[in-house]
Amino acid sequence: MTQNDADLGTAADKANQIWGDLVPVMGFVLVYNLLRFVDFGLPLINSETALYWATGVLIALTLGVVGQKLITRQKIPPFLIVSSLIVGGFGTLGIVLQDKSFIYIKPTIQNLFLASLIFGGFLFGRNIWRAMFKQVFDLPNHAWNTLATRWGLLFVAMAAWNEFLWRYYAPGFEQPLVFAGLTIAPAGSYEFLGLTFGNRDAEDVWANWKLGNMVIVFLFGLANVPYTLKHLGKGERDIETASR
Repeated sequence: MTQNDADLGTAADKANQIWGDLVPVMGFVLVYNLLRFVDFGLPLINSETALYWATGVLIALTLGVVGQKLITRQKIPPFLIVSSLIVGGFGTLGIVLQDKSFIYIKPTIQNLFLASLIFGGFLFGRNIWRAMFKQVFDLPNHAWNTLATRWGLLFVAMAAWNEFLWRYYAPGFEQPLVFAGLTIAPAGSYEFLGLTFGNRDAEDVWANWKLGNMVIVFLFGLANVPYTLKHLGKGERDIETASR
């Protein structure tokens, strides 16, 4: 077996872990829609509390993925740890305080934090993306820098996309949304860049788009495969072999 074959085999194993990311999101969407459209006749389980129950399921399944990796002694990617903490922290705050704003902004905080890890690493001369995947792909430094930059920009774009979705489709707040001392959104509806936000009662569009986000990330990953394969096997391992 060549080194490239080994790299691709390992990459295939990593690709199978997509289900570990997809299952919690599928659970969230399923529970959310079930409670939105099925009347169980229970005071605390209805369409008004659907987002809280779905978020609880998302937290439980995300922690389940981490637990499964611990039990099987698999290496837990740092990004999964970060995502789990943010999902658990903001999701729990939203449920306990019965405040949907924490749930709405969670993906924004999550994506911006991941982007800050990548670009912040550059400032200190470290490539976080390379540190995470160097055991999977053998790539030269310039390729690692390109991929890290691409993914960092994707995370920024996904954060901006989430901000648009929840502001445009979620109903306006009775009180201004303030986070860390900053006003994130005013009360009621408001105008911005020629668009009206906060005057729609279409929270389900934002909630169901979580699957759309998974598709975007998956397609983005596929789009980067040709570039990765082009530089595969041209990193440190080849340099070490040539020097012997």
